[in-house]
Amino acid sequence: MLRKNRLFTPGPTPLLPAAQNAMAAYSAHHRTAEFRALFSRVLADLKEFIGTKNDVIVLTASGTGLMEASISNLTSPGDRVLVLTAGKFGERWTSLAKAFGCAIETVAAPYGNTIPLDEVRTKLTPDVRCVYVQATESSTGARHDVEAMSKLVRALPDTLLVVDAITGLGTTRFDADGWGIDLIIGGSQKALMIPPGLAYGAVSERAWQRMEKTKSPRYYFDLRKERKAAEKSETAYTPATSLFAGLAAALDYIRQLGEGNLSAGRDELIANAELCAAMTRAGVEALGYKLFAPKSPAAALTAIAAPAGIDSSTIVKRFREQFGAVVANGQAEMKGQLFRIAHLGYYDYLDTVGVLAALEHVTAEVTGRSVDFGSAVRAAQEVYAKGH
Repeated sequence: MLRKNRLFTPGPTPLLPAAQNAMAAYSAHHRTAEFRALFSRVLADLKEFIGTKNDVIVLTASGTGLMEASISNLTSPGDRVLVLTAGKFGERWTSLAKAFGCAIETVAAPYGNTIPLDEVRTKLTPDVRCVYVQATESSTGARHDVEAMSKLVRALPDTLLVVDAITGLGTTRFDADGWGIDLIIGGSQKALMIPPGLAYGAVSERAWQRMEKTKSPRYYFDLRKERKAAEKSETAYTPATSLFAGLAAALDYIRQLGEGNLSAGRDELIANAELCAAMTRAGVEALGYKLFAPKSPAAALTAIAAPAGIDSSTIVKRFREQFGAVVANGQAEMKGQLFRIAHLGYYDYLDTVGVLAALEHVTAEVTGRSVDFGSAVRAAQEVYAKGH
């Protein structure tokens, strides 16, 4: 039987065909008027996509590069920072802050849960220089209440809020400026539908001012260099030129979703992720699975607990071998306990129905129990019929 390779992972995600064509065709040198025009257009479009008036920077790096930059640019060794963690990517904040000699406080929640705001309020004191949090914890499928957290942080005028929205942008509504987010981070390989390699973010004036006083070492990830270069429509160092071409095409596609309005297109992209996520949750629950993050599920992906006695690696392997489909296993100590199905970016109704139909067959084979074929698909269709 023919098997098409399909990605259902929370990054990399399926590539937009128009972006693939743009990347394949682009060959301009980065110190030319042609690239400067492309770069300027991408920066302006990213501002609109994020929904910000703050300066936007783009690094040739994975999202973790800009996460590291948010530590090295905004803190000095010994600075007290507060990390809000409920999964593997929250733990990455802790590791990064430790690497730069910060004094780390944490508010932690069990995997699959969200951050308790009362504990944040207790630990959020005026000597905290930065607060670091995920919008979506993609290792568990949980979505945190960034708006509520930002209200707590903004009560302290000298404390900066940094949000890893790498899987959040394009799947979740943000008001970065209105909420007072000082650095919001995105990645090219998520909702923007191009390969990994570009990290982007919007930086507040408070954050730029902090950078002039901090003492942590930085060179390639010195955001001030990128801001200065961007004033001349250039990057500080050699950029991934073809990825910028792909990003421009992806932003054009999102603008078309909004009938010429990029902000409206972004909202359509978010609504699509929300609807596909709701369909997926209904489908997996109809098959008897339990959601791993039931109280605050993300729109970017759905994390599903493996059935009792079944290693989720078996489910992941069966998807790949039988259908050529790649779903994500759990990470680190969660490997074998859950699997994750993404629905962000270039992902639609038929993708959702197809992966649920495949899950019905996979479930019957790995569990040995009788499955009512069509039950997951039917549950998803009912959600679509109500929400479309």
